[in-house]
Amino acid sequence: MKFDALQQGILRKRYKRFLADIELPSGEVITVHCPNTGAMTGCAEPGARVWLSRSESKTRKYPNTWELVETSTGMACIRSVAANQVVAEALEAGQIDNFKTYPSVRAEVKYGQGSRADFLLEGESGRVYIEVKSVTLNRSGSLGAFPDAVSTRGRKHLQELQASVDANTRAVMFFCVFHMGIDSVCVAGDIDPAYRQALLEALDAGVEIMAWKSNISPAGIVLSHPLPFSVD
Repeated sequence: MKFDALQQGILRKRYKRFLADIELPSGEVITVHCPNTGAMTGCAEPGARVWLSRSESKTRKYPNTWELVETSTGMACIRSVAANQVVAEALEAGQIDNFKTYPSVRAEVKYGQGSRADFLLEGESGRVYIEVKSVTLNRSGSLGAFPDAVSTRGRKHLQELQASVDANTRAVMFFCVFHMGIDSVCVAGDIDPAYRQALLEALDAGVEIMAWKSNISPAGIVLSHPLPFSVD
């Protein structure tokens, strides 16, 4: 995923979940869209260097979008939905060995009880439903954790994946690591015990867990390599 030229700034504050005030190099302070519904722990510290994209849409109240932040432990992308684009590009390129036998890739496919899978892969081997989650919470050392806030929606996704598993169908929870300081991933059970329990049940039912790191820079983001995952 490539970025057009991003503008640098300094984060002054994030508020109302979807807004942030950014100081530009000129000294002007502007309000921008913050495309992240989570707690953004460690990724929203006042004074941090950030990078913004800009939309030319005439209907947007805030034309600038916060994309990247330089944290104390590495660059992170805070636009959660960008993880889907990064994973889509890796799937189309055949970068992920586990999925090379599924040449058909479709996004936003209806399944389960009124849900949409981020991706459905199909091939002679059967089919694979994939849900993608962005990981930006960096805990002690280089340990990443998900979720960074209680996630009822995330639990529903695990349950839908669990229900989809059969002899011809794989189901995968794909943790896309959007923080350069993270080298392994676990579940933040202290933040959301119910999510941890749902994940354990999903694992027992045959849902697969994958975690991959991304290389992140103001030029763009690409999926890099798999990372270790543990429940605790």
